[in-house]
Amino acid sequence: MAERFPAPVYAETVLEPNFEHAKLHFLEALIQIHYAHTLMLAKQGILTPKDMRALLEALGGLHPKRIQAARFDGSCEDLFYFIEAMLEDSCGREIAGKLHTARSRNDIAVTLYRMTARAELLEAARGILELRAAVLDLAGAHLETVMPAHTHTQPAQPTTLGHYLLGACEFLGRDAERMRGAFARMNVCPMGAAALTTTGFPIDREMMAHLLGFDGIAENSYGAIAAIDYITEAAAAAAVAMVNLGKLIQDLLLWSTREFGYLRISDGFVQSSSIMPQKRNPVALEHTRILASRALGQAQAVLTCAHNTPFGDINDSEDDLQPLVTAMFASAGRALRLLAGAMKTAEVDRERMRHRAGREFLTVTELADTLVRREGMSFREAHDVVAKAVEASADDSAEEIAAAIKRLRPHLKMKTAEIVKALDAENFVRVRKVTGGPAPERTAESLKKARAMEREMLAWVEEKSAMIEEARKGLTVRL
Repeated sequence: MAERFPAPVYAETVLEPNFEHAKLHFLEALIQIHYAHTLMLAKQGILTPKDMRALLEALGGLHPKRIQAARFDGSCEDLFYFIEAMLEDSCGREIAGKLHTARSRNDIAVTLYRMTARAELLEAARGILELRAAVLDLAGAHLETVMPAHTHTQPAQPTTLGHYLLGACEFLGRDAERMRGAFARMNVCPMGAAALTTTGFPIDREMMAHLLGFDGIAENSYGAIAAIDYITEAAAAAAVAMVNLGKLIQDLLLWSTREFGYLRISDGFVQSSSIMPQKRNPVALEHTRILASRALGQAQAVLTCAHNTPFGDINDSEDDLQPLVTAMFASAGRALRLLAGAMKTAEVDRERMRHRAGREFLTVTELADTLVRREGMSFREAHDVVAKAVEASADDSAEEIAAAIKRLRPHLKMKTAEIVKALDAENFVRVRKVTGGPAPERTAESLKKARAMEREMLAWVEEKSAMIEEARKGLTVRL
């Protein structure tokens, strides 16, 4: 004899876990959709005023705490049918059944997924901007803090800490912009698409979009249900942000080592050892790294689950995928908040950075440039002369290099003092006044622009958050 649906193992492995996740993450959005659909049907004359009032009263009588406390028992397939059963108990099966006119679980599901994910996107953007603000504050305090920059993990040339951090602020800004772009394409409403092909009832899709806080409708009804790029784009934006974050964290951890000693975060973000009393472990940075890696892995999992699936209504894009989306945003949010907190407490050893910037021949590029300007050499000739001087120098002091240059080219017009000045790390930075360079006047300009962008992006986050909250309150949802 064939089993009745659901088979026990299906209920245990699919329906029960998805019911629990939906209660935690989709309940509010589902009830908002019910409110909006009721109002729209009534406005279009599809529901009578009497039936509308009965449905609104039944919706107002739903108790979220009771719903959250419910356990899956197989009597209802999912949260949608569970809520429908509660409405039937409240206003009767006939009136409750009218609520499902001109819609499907398909457009409901995709809509509530978008409603939940758009809020998570805004929080991710907010987290990026909070971290960016902390980095900007640190950059502003260190526009003239000279430090060694590295290429291929080797000391290369002097720059400033402000210049380095403003570079990080640029990618953080792009990360926030990617979230903004993903939000714009996510925040369109699928309601009215029904199963795939809309409906013969004269519904108002634009009204539904407005009531639910969307910026517009997902117009093509097939694509509204079948397309998955609204969430894969968000996953891609999160993945890029976490890769960027990881690169910054790697440097911060290196700078926190005793060997480098550039960076010190406060005791609130540091743990000692159970056996070694001297240890000062920057564990907050390590936790940030693993959280960013987790979020990256979860984002990749979202993309993998969507890959090579049909362009249609399929479960691969639905209940079992959504917990990965939730987990991805949660991990990314934790990483961003934690690093922002640590960066707000960061202290920098300016003198140690400055000292290192003047060592190991890091300034000799400017000496070659100065020979080009003062002596009329080609850069290739100047490069060759300086390379030989470095090779011939007993140590990396400016005086020793100057002496080697004089031995190699005794007829130079440049005085020893000019050569020594060309090898000064602060001078190296000051003369690099090209747009985007480390000269303090250039980084001050960049800082001003970055702060303006920060204000504009935060205003956008607040505007969209307020729009969504206004829509929620406008539906008088009792949650």
